[in-house]
Amino acid sequence: MVYKQGPAYRVRPVKDIKNDLDEAKQLYGSGIRSLFFPAGNTIAMPTTELAEICTYAKSLFPALERITVYGSSRYIYDKGPEALRVLRESGLSRIHVGFESGDDEVLRSIKKGADATMQIQAGIWVREAGIELSEYVILGIGGRNRTSEHALHTATALSKIDPHFIRLRTFLPKINTLLLHQIQKGKFQMLSPHGVLRETRLLIEHLEVTSDILSDHYTNYADVHGKMPRDKDRMLQVIDECLTLDESSYRPVYIGTQ
Repeated sequence: MVYKQGPAYRVRPVKDIKNDLDEAKQLYGSGIRSLFFPAGNTIAMPTTELAEICTYAKSLFPALERITVYGSSRYIYDKGPEALRVLRESGLSRIHVGFESGDDEVLRSIKKGADATMQIQAGIWVREAGIELSEYVILGIGGRNRTSEHALHTATALSKIDPHFIRLRTFLPKINTLLLHQIQKGKFQMLSPHGVLRETRLLIEHLEVTSDILSDHYTNYADVHGKMPRDKDRMLQVIDECLTLDESSYRPVYIGTQ
């Protein structure tokens, strides 16, 4: 909703972004250690321009330890490994990626713009460039019909990437979206709380990664977090305990408005 109904996409001029950084230094001083260049897909910015603002930020804030952006796998893939290395050398140190699913049918249905193969290659290139990678997975986005395929194919794809972080989010429908229309027509059946928990269990059970698993979002039914593979059994136990609770004890499905 935000990107379809909001302002048209544009890349802000570098000089304007530098002015923002200058103002930030005046407000907060030069001791800033973490910086996020926010936008839905900052990685789509031309490489030379993104590298320029990263380099400028490092010159303003000598204590800067991390520069983070959001980035779609499709645009990371289009940049390729050499551009990613340039960005790393300029100071870019973490990319948050909306991975959503490793199942191609799910990715097509949500119009992701990338298939699993592209997402895997993009993730591998990010890691090889020395940039931290945080991949977001949407639990329940395959509905009842694709829950097993979504969990298993996502586990397979993420295992090939081995991102630094895997962040879990649970699907909730939003107003003015095609998926909500499909739900109302009965073409898409959402998972129940237990269904989401079982899908989460299947995903974690089949992950072969060294990632940090994070469940840091209000949409989730359980706080499943830990370091893989060390904490896998503990996380599965947490899910199993949650599955013993009656579904009425969990939040109801509701339609998001923002």
